[in-house]
Amino acid sequence: MAHLFFAHLLKGSRAPLFAVLASLPVLFGGLAIAAQDRYTLRIPDGLAFADFRGYENWEAVAVSQTETAIKAILANPIMMTAFRNGLPAEGKLFPDGSKVVKIFWSFKKNEVSPYSVNVPDTLKELAFIEKDTKRFPNTHGWAYADWAYDAATDTFKPSQLSQSGAECGYACHTKVSAQDYIFTAYPKR
Repeated sequence: MAHLFFAHLLKGSRAPLFAVLASLPVLFGGLAIAAQDRYTLRIPDGLAFADFRGYENWEAVAVSQTETAIKAILANPIMMTAFRNGLPAEGKLFPDGSKVVKIFWSFKKNEVSPYSVNVPDTLKELAFIEKDTKRFPNTHGWAYADWAYDAATDTFKPSQLSQSGAECGYACHTKVSAQDYIFTAYPKR
């Protein structure tokens, strides 16, 4: 089929063929430029997406559901060890290097399930939390990043909340200061 198209172009002037061939690098180059490298993203004065590389393979701490989203809460091995040792608990602190990722999806009803169950639908956002007492002393070592996801363009960007920097989630987390600023408990399995 393609050979017929090019044969048709060759019949007349060479200008249309030249225009098609000249536009190919622009067309394919534009596609390469459009792909986002999310690991280059960084919150102002704070966390980098690259610091959470591999989060997709971290262990699940728990799940939660709000009125608009289902969340999976995952933790890196350092934090999972702390969870298994009983944290969060009154007066005990998570070690530096602890990291949490919360993955937010909209949800929908699973239409094939024999009972009522909600399942993830469209990815909405990611939230990162990391403890590093040297880098983030003003927030008891905790830093926060919230990434809004745009499904139409398959891209992430810092959410409105995170545009102010790594302390963006600290105010909310002060409610659980006795649990070292972590809301989610490790449920019995």
